[in-house]
Amino acid sequence: MIDHISLAVADLIRSKRFYDACLEPLGIAPDEVSEDSCSYESGGGVDFSIHQVGGRPMILPPPESHYAFVAPTREAVDRFFEAALSAGGRDDGPPGLRPEYHSDYYAAFVVDPDGHRIEAVCHLPDGYPGSGHIR
Repeated sequence: MIDHISLAVADLIRSKRFYDACLEPLGIAPDEVSEDSCSYESGGGVDFSIHQVGGRPMILPPPESHYAFVAPTREAVDRFFEAALSAGGRDDGPPGLRPEYHSDYYAAFVVDPDGHRIEAVCHLPDGYPGSGHIR
């Protein structure tokens, strides 16, 4: 359905440090890096990249908008959250079940250094080995 997502960032070095740290627990690593962008590879699915804004003001989406990454386990969600906060992110919802979505929806929300809302979510029951995305 979606091919790729690109986020505008004010400071590529700061944002790369943030995304490198918080996406690593999800199995997502930097792929291609240039002087004004960095793309990330997870081995499948939607491509994700960050691009430094040059000479234009940052315009953020409304606070209801966010970007969710699939986590392979609930532990990976916890590690995502801890890494994001350590790398300059802001808490926007600690790891936990969100039964209003479904009984096994385990997620954490953070705000990146530029104000983008980011989520890591695992749809699997606790202790279930797998990819993190079943329904």
